[in-house]
Amino acid sequence: MKRTIFIGLILLLAISEVSALPADTVLITSPDRQIQCKLFQQNNQLHFAVIYKNIPIVENSEMVMLLNDMVLQGKMKTSAGLRYQLNEHYPLLGAHATAINHCSGIKVLLQDQKMVDTLEVRVFNDGVALRTILPAGTNTVRIPDEATVFNIPAGSMLWYHDLTMHYEGVHVKKEISQVQAGEWVAPPATYKLPQGVYASITEANLVNYAGMALQANGNNGLQIRLPQHQRASYPYRLRYSPEDTLRLQQPAAIAGTIITPWRVVIIGGDLNTLVNSDIVQNLCPPPDKALFPEGINTSWIRPGRAVWKYLDGEGNNTFDVLKKFTDDATELGFEHNILEGFWARWGGDTLRQLIDYSRQKKVGIWLWKHSKTLRNASDRQAFFKKCHDLGVTGLKIDFFDHEAKETIDLYTAILQEAAENHLLLDFHGANKPTGLARTWPNLLTSEAVKGMETSKLTDRATHETTIPFTRCLAGPAEYTVMLFSERRQNTTWAHQIASAAILSAPLLTYAANPENIINNPAVAVIKDIPAVCDETIVLPESAIGEMAAYVRRKGNKWFVAVMNGAAPRKVTVPLRFLQPGKYNATVVKDDGGNAASIVVEHKVYTKKDVIELELVAGGGYLAEFTL
Repeated sequence: MKRTIFIGLILLLAISEVSALPADTVLITSPDRQIQCKLFQQNNQLHFAVIYKNIPIVENSEMVMLLNDMVLQGKMKTSAGLRYQLNEHYPLLGAHATAINHCSGIKVLLQDQKMVDTLEVRVFNDGVALRTILPAGTNTVRIPDEATVFNIPAGSMLWYHDLTMHYEGVHVKKEISQVQAGEWVAPPATYKLPQGVYASITEANLVNYAGMALQANGNNGLQIRLPQHQRASYPYRLRYSPEDTLRLQQPAAIAGTIITPWRVVIIGGDLNTLVNSDIVQNLCPPPDKALFPEGINTSWIRPGRAVWKYLDGEGNNTFDVLKKFTDDATELGFEHNILEGFWARWGGDTLRQLIDYSRQKKVGIWLWKHSKTLRNASDRQAFFKKCHDLGVTGLKIDFFDHEAKETIDLYTAILQEAAENHLLLDFHGANKPTGLARTWPNLLTSEAVKGMETSKLTDRATHETTIPFTRCLAGPAEYTVMLFSERRQNTTWAHQIASAAILSAPLLTYAANPENIINNPAVAVIKDIPAVCDETIVLPESAIGEMAAYVRRKGNKWFVAVMNGAAPRKVTVPLRFLQPGKYNATVVKDDGGNAASIVVEHKVYTKKDVIELELVAGGGYLAEFTL
């Protein structure tokens, strides 16, 4: 797809916007003029506020940047700022086929005693992003830190989880005043204002820096906290030595220019706007043409569905068993077969035989690998070359469990060197995505979610109707969808089948044994569920933690997918999104009170029809429409 980019730079003299403002205040407005970000000085400290349709989204909040434990107190040089506009479209693997990057931007100079810093702000039609740029200094050791606060309006409801299990937590819902001082909040932190507007705080383009978490201050504020202020997660302390834990607890020095990741607030009047926001990837650079000559359409970038022998795999991990998984993937039309760590115990030429056999079936083989074994550059590069020479399609790299700069640098090295060897990637045991799949389209998905692997989550109905509007706002999640066994807990088979359409990802890994999928009455529909979509609509009946109701389109096929929460409810689905004509629909729905059964029906609908659903607790619905 041809990209069209318009970038205009003008001096900070937009009189129509700022003439009524104090001299030390700057206002940046979204292209549709619905969102504003205000920058101003107060008590020698920079502050910001975010407003949507005259509704405060982030109330006046202090922006705090530190260097070597010293707070930077730059004074805005409003006469020296530069405004610009971005307006571009680019192809995307995700909720829709084309991303829109349209924003108003500004670079404001901040005069500190020893340097001139830059604060850059971009305001989109669906959110705001800010970052700080500190020029290279004479000191050889420069340690950045941040303590910026996002002050949330009173009465807002916040969905969040802590960092105990890194990014594999279960969200709780609290009114912001009930979030106690010291509580940890893992981004994205989604909240709903009393006026019904939604927002979510996260970060983008995390490179050469430590990852951001948030901590409640007990006064309706969420403060940026870097890893040196956090306790290492339980998974990290379990898998790494005390020496590793202590080392990563130390603040990280950065050589040369320091550029913080973008601090992002996604904003929408409804959940559809949040889910379809492109902000996080917009803030990352486009892919390097030397590595990805056709971007996401580069020949070896291959999104798709995967079989996975782990949760629902019968038999030993032998060549014949995994060969059968490849055969079943072929029957399903799936593109990938993921091997857990048992592959490393295979002797002789077994792995090569499976890769060669699977290649003939057009099924790519992925290998699991512990990230600790890749910390040494020469070991890592040798392993990647070996995988390339064997014909491995991708790597599932696990157990990062930390966001210290050292770990972030490891991510970057893996992305670069895997791309050089034409290897796709799935980051498991990972931190939240920050949009880098735009820069590195070989990164198909990241876990960073409490997925189907966890055996002790009893309320999956609430969890699976929460994460589409929290964790998944940062990027696709490897949840490992659709399981028919008791691990599905308080959800039905229909709910599980619908989860594949709602929790979709460029690498869509199925938890169910492929043989169980083949034998399921809904197999024809399951085969057609796409890993990536051309269009996504979140229906207005959706509510965080209560119901996720999506419309997805791939080509000329439409899917309506509904996952219900823990209480029965009714929902009405108008089919006005369809084109004119009669559509043949294959419907998968609950079988009354039998959670381990489904009903498959064939019907005819037009865009004038309305579907009325009565969903059982934890129930679901999936319908495929074709002309």
